[in-house]
Amino acid sequence: MLKRDYIMRLIREFAEALELLLKKDVSRQREEISRMYDQYVGPAAFYRTAPMGDVMESFARFAPEERAQRMEMLAELYYTESGLTPGPTGWELLSRSLALFDFIDRHDRTFNIERKAKIAGIKRRLADAGSGIGKP
Repeated sequence: MLKRDYIMRLIREFAEALELLLKKDVSRQREEISRMYDQYVGPAAFYRTAPMGDVMESFARFAPEERAQRMEMLAELYYTESGLTPGPTGWELLSRSLALFDFIDRHDRTFNIERKAKIAGIKRRLADAGSGIGKP
C-alpha cells in the first residue's frame, strides 16, 4: 500500500512538473527537461543517446510495480522534448516516445484512451514526416 501511494504521488508530481515546464520559455524548458530526466528516470545523457535495448534494460533497477510508470514518464519526456528539438534529433526522440508508449500499451493491463490517442498522433506525425509534411 505504501509503495502504491509513493508511485501515485510520484506520478502526480511528474505531471505537475511537466505542466509547469510547458509554461516556461523554450530555453528554460530545455534546462528543466534535463533536470526532469535526472530526477524521474536517470541521467539525461544516457536516455537521449543509448540504444533502446539499453534503455529498456535500465528499467530493471526499478521495482516491478513502478516500471511501467517510469517508462511512461520517460515516454512523456521524449515526447515533450521532441517538440523542442528540430530536425533528426527531434524525430528520434519522437520515435523513442512511440516505442515506449507502444510497449506500455501492449503490456499494461489498464486501458488508457489518452495513451492510445497519443500513439495514434505520434504515428501520424511520423508518417507525415516521412512524406515531408510535418516536423516535431
